[in-house]
Amino acid sequence: MAIRFVTGNEGKVREARDYLADLEPVEQVEYDYTEVQSDSLTEIAAHGAREAFEELGSDDPVLVDDAGLFVDALEGFPGPYSAYVEDTVGVERLWRLASEEENRRARFRTVLAYADETGTETFAGSVAGTLVAPRGEGGFGYDPIFEYNGQTMAEMSTEEKNAISHRGRALAEFAEWYAGRDE
Repeated sequence: MAIRFVTGNEGKVREARDYLADLEPVEQVEYDYTEVQSDSLTEIAAHGAREAFEELGSDDPVLVDDAGLFVDALEGFPGPYSAYVEDTVGVERLWRLASEEENRRARFRTVLAYADETGTETFAGSVAGTLVAPRGEGGFGYDPIFEYNGQTMAEMSTEEKNAISHRGRALAEFAEWYAGRDE
């Protein structure tokens, strides 16, 4: 059996394979599931996982994740709409909006949804940091404006970033649950 990770992002799949190496093989599957409009990452990921499991056929379970950047002073904005905001207004404009705030605390959050023939389970991970003026050449998305322990995610190596990753934290929670589910 393999766990099918429904994503077009090979970096996510590599990270999942690292966390699940001792449990099951992880297979990347591209499927354009319906992304429901919701303020809840859990609702979005769970709906996508259930749909993908039912539509893709096979008994192999699926994983779907949804993630976002939640800015405290902006009452959690852009949250689940982070990709849309990045595509439409851009990282620099979000930074300009946040730069006017005294409180620049933010967190990256991921919800990972697992679906199989018995149902759907969700697992969350987050990492807290501070928004800063863009720095660094690596990473993607909001990485240049998200600082953790004095470095932006764009200044970190892939290994450093994965060590504190919100997705990694959700994967670790999932791996623990998955390993113990037959006990």
